Amino acid sequence: MMKLIILDRDGVINEDSAAYIKHPDEWIAIPGSLQAIARLHQAGWTVAVASNQSGLARGYFDTTTLTAIHHKLRKELAQVGGSIDAFFVCPHGPEDHCSCRKPLPGLFQDISRRYDIDLNGVPAVGDSLRDLQASYAVGCKPWLVGTGNGSKTIKQDGLPPNTQFAGDLAAAVDLILSGH
Repeated sequence: MMKLIILDRDGVINEDSAAYIKHPDEWIAIPGSLQAIARLHQAGWTVAVASNQSGLARGYFDTTTLTAIHHKLRKELAQVGGSIDAFFVCPHGPEDHCSCRKPLPGLFQDISRRYDIDLNGVPAVGDSLRDLQASYAVGCKPWLVGTGNGSKTIKQDGLPPNTQFAGDLAAAVDLILSGH
């Protein structure tokens, strides 16, 4: 059976920015996050990223730039023995009323279809309430990390039941790999 994990990008894998990550030079991995993904990859997990990228709709960057950012992520990840199987991106802004922008579950439904897998119990790691809500809506096991917006999110009302907590992606992966 496939071991799948779904990760948010900004604030989980890399440092987040209120001004958006608009260029590969602005993409900076959170310490330990790439090594954590490498541990998952080496343990046979399929790693998918589900990310709202409204900067596309807002005109802050284009798809070529987004591809270059993801190329940098993949290159740095490969250097530590890791791999991401696929990126699932919502390119829309909040006013576009799409079904793929988290907290709606469209990206997760796309992942379910792509891998022909029921997402019930699949760990999904995020740093914002909308990440947790989208993953929970399709039966994923939500994990909240303290990086990115996580330290603010943990204080919010409405966290999905049974949300798991970890200081960062590395700590979450340690717990997930040990069977939690």
